[in-house]
Amino acid sequence: MMQDTKNNTQLISKERIPTLKFSKNDVLQDADAKSRRYYAANRATILGNTYRNKSMITFKTASGEIKCVEAALWGFDKDFVLLKSGMFLPLCAILEINYC
Repeated sequence: MMQDTKNNTQLISKERIPTLKFSKNDVLQDADAKSRRYYAANRATILGNTYRNKSMITFKTASGEIKCVEAALWGFDKDFVLLKSGMFLPLCAILEINYC
């Protein structure tokens, strides 16, 4: 587990995701931001399946902690993203997706 001191975001392993709790409320309020997140999830899924590219996914837990995980996205729907390892992450918890 590493701490990014620049923006206080904690990098975690994808295996820790099942131990985290998430709010049912969306972390993004703006409709445009939600649309960009959906587009980014779609693009990351295509890159993950076609080129095995990983993405850096920044998300918020129910306790308000900001964490990120580096993983390939294999699928997504309106509720969840599926990571290569078989872990699911709620789409409503994701703040941003960046491509590695």
